[in-house]
Amino acid sequence: MQIKHKACGSYGTNCYIVSINDKDIIIDPGMDAVNWVSKNVHNPIAILNTHGHFDHVWSNAELSLKFNIPIYAPKNDIFMLENDPFSQGTPQSHANFVVDGDETLDIDGIGVKFFLFPGHTPGCSCILIGEALFSGDFIFKNSIGRFDFPYSDAKQMQQSLEKFLKIEANWDIYPGHGDKTTLKEEQKNVPYWFNYL
Repeated sequence: MQIKHKACGSYGTNCYIVSINDKDIIIDPGMDAVNWVSKNVHNPIAILNTHGHFDHVWSNAELSLKFNIPIYAPKNDIFMLENDPFSQGTPQSHANFVVDGDETLDIDGIGVKFFLFPGHTPGCSCILIGEALFSGDFIFKNSIGRFDFPYSDAKQMQQSLEKFLKIEANWDIYPGHGDKTTLKEEQKNVPYWFNYL
């Protein structure tokens, strides 16, 4: 498995390309992601969204149309793809596959697991492919996602962090912003954030 990434747009949102068996999965194509993705994919098969914030889904529609590939997004964030609730001018996109909660998928022979961790957004999720966890805006290196936005929920964030602490693995974490980290390292940091919830 090969992972490429680029921080895209004014918010430095990490867009990822995961390549397995000559197939490419695009994760969180945000603002200004189209040119970079187009130059770095060979055989794209799907777009996956960790959540619905505009800086993670901005290029969904353009890439889906360009490559004729489906979009997978969490059920509780679909409204953000379709309705631009933050009035950012986000191009409207449509999820071909709606992911409901924790769900394991087979995408053209590639195993993909979504973990629902609401709090930052109602549908905020992490995506596991192999031993790599793409955490969107749920967990960052030495930090967690904000829970003071519209549609955020501090209580849900606390419950999600408690769920995160119960995972017994040491996957690499590829967050929506900033640098790579590991699950075990961030589990050490989680108790600190309970003080702010």
